[in-house]
Amino acid sequence: MLLDGVNHIAWISKDVARLGRFYAEVFDAEVGPTRPHGEQPGETMTTIRIGRHTELNIVTIDGNTEVDRQTPMWGRGRIDHVGLAAASPEAFGTIRQRLIDAGASDGTVNDFGSVRSIFFRDPDGLEGEVLVA
Repeated sequence: MLLDGVNHIAWISKDVARLGRFYAEVFDAEVGPTRPHGEQPGETMTTIRIGRHTELNIVTIDGNTEVDRQTPMWGRGRIDHVGLAAASPEAFGTIRQRLIDAGASDGTVNDFGSVRSIFFRDPDGLEGEVLVA
Protein backbone atom coordinates (compact mmCIF):
# COMPACT_ATOMS: atom_id res chain seq x y z
CA MET A 1 0.00 0.00 0.00
CA LEU A 2 1.10 3.52 -0.67
CA LEU A 3 -0.75 5.00 2.32
CA ASP A 4 -0.19 4.56 6.06
CA GLY A 5 -3.60 5.40 7.51
CA VAL A 6 -5.24 8.76 8.15
CA ASN A 7 -3.19 11.83 9.12
CA HIS A 8 -6.04 13.99 10.39
CA ILE A 9 -9.75 14.62 10.41
CA ALA A 10 -10.91 18.23 10.63
CA TRP A 11 -14.22 19.53 11.93
CA ILE A 12 -15.84 22.58 13.47
CA SER A 13 -16.66 22.81 17.19
CA LYS A 14 -18.36 25.40 19.37
CA ASP A 15 -16.40 24.47 22.49
CA VAL A 16 -12.94 23.05 21.81
CA ALA A 17 -12.01 22.99 25.52
CA ARG A 18 -14.99 20.73 26.33
CA LEU A 19 -14.31 18.56 23.29
CA GLY A 20 -10.60 18.28 24.16
CA ARG A 21 -11.42 17.20 27.73
CA PHE A 22 -13.77 14.50 26.39
CA TYR A 23 -11.17 13.01 24.01
CA ALA A 24 -8.43 13.25 26.67
CA GLU A 25 -10.55 11.60 29.39
CA VAL A 26 -12.08 8.86 27.23
CA PHE A 27 -9.29 8.10 24.76
CA ASP A 28 -6.13 9.39 26.54
CA ALA A 29 -5.73 11.80 23.59
CA GLU A 30 -3.16 14.59 23.73
CA VAL A 31 -4.69 18.05 23.32
CA GLY A 32 -2.39 20.66 21.80
CA PRO A 33 -2.57 24.42 22.12
CA THR A 34 -5.24 26.51 20.44
CA ARG A 35 -3.79 28.81 17.78
CA PRO A 36 -5.18 31.37 15.36
CA HIS A 37 -6.05 29.73 12.05
CA GLY A 38 -7.11 30.86 8.61
CA GLU A 39 -7.84 34.28 7.23
CA GLN A 40 -10.90 35.13 9.33
CA PRO A 41 -10.70 36.85 12.72
CA GLY A 42 -12.15 34.57 15.40
CA GLU A 43 -10.98 31.36 13.71
CA THR A 44 -8.78 28.99 15.71
CA MET A 45 -7.50 25.44 15.41
CA THR A 46 -6.60 22.96 18.14
CA THR A 47 -4.97 19.62 17.39
CA ILE A 48 -5.98 16.55 19.36
CA ARG A 49 -3.61 13.63 18.83
CA ILE A 50 -5.60 10.36 18.90
CA GLY A 51 -2.95 7.96 17.61
CA ARG A 52 0.68 7.67 16.56
CA HIS A 53 -0.03 9.18 13.16
CA THR A 54 -3.55 10.57 13.54
CA GLU A 55 -5.00 13.75 14.95
CA LEU A 56 -8.21 15.70 15.00
CA ASN A 57 -7.92 19.28 13.76
CA ILE A 58 -10.69 21.07 15.62
CA VAL A 59 -11.59 24.49 14.27
CA THR A 60 -13.71 27.15 15.96
CA ILE A 61 -15.14 30.00 13.91
CA ASP A 62 -16.99 32.85 15.59
CA GLY A 63 -20.61 32.95 14.41
CA ASN A 64 -20.50 29.64 12.52
CA THR A 65 -23.62 27.59 13.37
CA GLU A 66 -22.83 24.47 11.34
CA VAL A 67 -22.07 22.50 14.54
CA ASP A 68 -25.69 23.02 15.66
CA ARG A 69 -27.03 21.07 12.67
CA GLN A 70 -27.53 17.46 13.74
CA THR A 71 -28.99 14.85 11.41
CA PRO A 72 -29.54 11.10 11.64
CA MET A 73 -27.08 8.49 10.38
CA TRP A 74 -26.73 8.38 6.58
CA GLY A 75 -28.33 11.84 6.36
CA ARG A 76 -25.11 13.69 7.16
CA GLY A 77 -23.67 14.04 3.70
CA ARG A 78 -20.77 12.25 2.10
CA ILE A 79 -18.86 11.67 5.35
CA ASP A 80 -21.21 10.28 7.98
CA HIS A 81 -19.15 9.34 11.03
CA VAL A 82 -15.62 8.62 12.25
CA GLY A 83 -14.40 5.08 13.04
CA LEU A 84 -11.53 4.92 15.53
CA ALA A 85 -9.35 1.84 16.00
CA ALA A 86 -8.80 0.61 19.56
CA ALA A 87 -5.19 -0.40 20.25
CA SER A 88 -6.20 -3.76 21.77
CA PRO A 89 -9.21 -5.66 23.15
CA GLU A 90 -8.25 -4.40 26.63
CA ALA A 91 -8.16 -0.79 25.37
CA PHE A 92 -11.57 -1.36 23.75
CA GLY A 93 -12.98 -2.44 27.12
CA THR A 94 -11.50 0.60 28.88
CA ILE A 95 -12.83 2.97 26.20
CA ARG A 96 -16.26 1.34 26.34
CA GLN A 97 -16.51 1.88 30.10
CA ARG A 98 -15.27 5.47 29.82
CA LEU A 99 -17.85 6.22 27.12
CA ILE A 100 -20.61 4.81 29.33
CA ASP A 101 -19.33 6.80 32.33
CA ALA A 102 -19.27 9.98 30.22
CA GLY A 103 -22.87 9.40 29.09
CA ALA A 104 -21.66 9.24 25.49
CA SER A 105 -22.77 5.66 24.79
CA ASP A 106 -25.20 3.07 26.12
CA GLY A 107 -22.41 0.49 25.87
CA THR A 108 -23.97 -1.71 23.18
CA VAL A 109 -21.27 -3.75 21.44
CA ASN A 110 -21.91 -4.62 17.79
CA ASP A 111 -20.43 -7.86 16.45
CA PHE A 112 -19.61 -7.49 12.75
CA GLY A 113 -17.73 -10.79 12.55
CA SER A 114 -14.17 -9.62 11.96
CA VAL A 115 -14.56 -6.61 14.28
CA ARG A 116 -16.57 -5.50 17.30
CA SER A 117 -17.64 -1.89 17.67
CA ILE A 118 -19.31 0.59 19.95
CA PHE A 119 -20.94 3.83 18.83
CA PHE A 120 -20.71 7.09 20.77
CA ARG A 121 -21.68 10.73 20.50
CA ASP A 122 -19.11 13.36 21.49
CA PRO A 123 -20.05 16.63 23.27
CA ASP A 124 -20.61 18.39 19.92
CA GLY A 125 -23.02 15.66 18.82
CA LEU A 126 -20.66 14.09 16.29
CA GLU A 127 -21.21 10.35 16.03
CA GLY A 128 -18.18 8.13 16.32
CA GLU A 129 -17.43 4.44 16.47
CA VAL A 130 -14.61 2.55 18.15
CA LEU A 131 -13.61 -0.76 16.59
CA VAL A 132 -11.37 -3.68 17.55
CA ALA A 133 -10.47 -6.85 15.65
